[in-house]
Amino acid sequence: MGVNADLLKILRCPYCVSGETRRTDKKDPGQLALVREESWLVCQDCERKYPIRDEIPVMLIEVGEKWIHTAIVDLPVPPPADD
Repeated sequence: MGVNADLLKILRCPYCVSGETRRTDKKDPGQLALVREESWLVCQDCERKYPIRDEIPVMLIEVGEKWIHTAIVDLPVPPPADD
């Protein structure tokens, strides 16, 4: 099912929009794209990748950073969230 389209319109990469790492060279930094059968969000600026677990995006910078060097085609299916 993926992420609600309205939510996707407002979600932004936390790395690109916060603190010292905020990208000021763009009007709307940190836009995200759905990839891998709607199971990942990929930042269009910094290429951090955020998994979607149980239809909930895991938008933690350290999680996105873990996958930054992984090619989109190599991203695994995210496991379900822990109970």
